[in-house]
Amino acid sequence: MAIPRPDKPRKHPERFDACRMAIEDELIELVGRACDAGWHRDEVLAATAELTDTLALARREDVAISIELHVAQLMKKRNF
Repeated sequence: MAIPRPDKPRKHPERFDACRMAIEDELIELVGRACDAGWHRDEVLAATAELTDTLALARREDVAISIELHVAQLMKKRNF
């Protein structure tokens, strides 16, 4: 399914809601495919939230994404 192109200018007050609606079906499909593969829904939703947070941080020039990834790797090692 193709994600529709924006139909409102960047600063339009309804653009955020339009974007959310545009990607919602794809996200639901992704969560469903991950669950079908054997991942628990809570894991998938938590991973999705963490990934979106990391992507948002990566867009900020003052945040070094390599540090974020290194901390995540250290946390994973600690949990083993």
